Amino acid sequence: MIELEHETDLAVNLKFAGKLLCRYVYVSSCPTEEAPRPFFHPVNSLAGDTLTNFRPNDHPWHHGLSLTLNQVSGTTFWGGPTFVRDQGYQWLTNQGSQQHIAWLRQTAAGATASLAHRIEWRAREEVLFREERHLDIAVDAPAKAWTLRWRSRLENVTARTLSLGNPHSVGGLAGSHYTGLQFRGARELLDEHLDPAIKLVAEGGLEGVDAVHGASARWMEWHGQLDTTLRRVAIRFENNTGPLHWFVRRNSPLAALPLQFDRDLELAPGAAFTIDHTLTFTDP
Repeated sequence: MIELEHETDLAVNLKFAGKLLCRYVYVSSCPTEEAPRPFFHPVNSLAGDTLTNFRPNDHPWHHGLSLTLNQVSGTTFWGGPTFVRDQGYQWLTNQGSQQHIAWLRQTAAGATASLAHRIEWRAREEVLFREERHLDIAVDAPAKAWTLRWRSRLENVTARTLSLGNPHSVGGLAGSHYTGLQFRGARELLDEHLDPAIKLVAEGGLEGVDAVHGASARWMEWHGQLDTTLRRVAIRFENNTGPLHWFVRRNSPLAALPLQFDRDLELAPGAAFTIDHTLTFTDP
């Protein structure tokens, strides 16, 4: 049975068989320069290993599992410095934030749970997007796995066209097309220590960072191992609407599911875009 445990006006803990499965913080207290937003951390395997990293010292604006937009007409919802063409990374006062507005659903029944809420994406005092976010969790205990399906719809509520980009499309930093749903993993997950079973693979027989990063594929998998317990885990990232160009880093484990790649996405007033992703966490 999945149970919901509420931290008043802050977070929801999801537990399965008495163990913490994940914690969803919907009101963030992170600093402004990190683009505060709702996030999952920790995300645990069914065995109890923590799979996410929150505010790592190399990039403290990486917040476990969260939805980001790198650059929106000059505002960053990714956090941290902004890559400026011909100037490199610059610390600007252009970080936005995501604000929880209202819950639509918080339910749990058997091995499933569902959360849904409304969020405003703000550039300082201006609201750029209104989002409706649906988070559906299901546990398959016999398969030693659980899934998180993340669906979001964001509507441009301004009176102007918004340009959604990344350092590749906006600043010309080749290969840096990170934006969208972001998963920052525990540091040891992909430390292969000459073990060929620890690897990155993707649809189409792709294997390794060089093959997967930037490739167009519907899904990608991490096959990793945890320190201390030495337990292994598989994490599958899947885009339910078709192939996308993956962003992946191994040494500081990071996966991003970009909603745009080498060209900015132009969103007219009143227009909306959607994402639909499923993450599966399996104890082999």
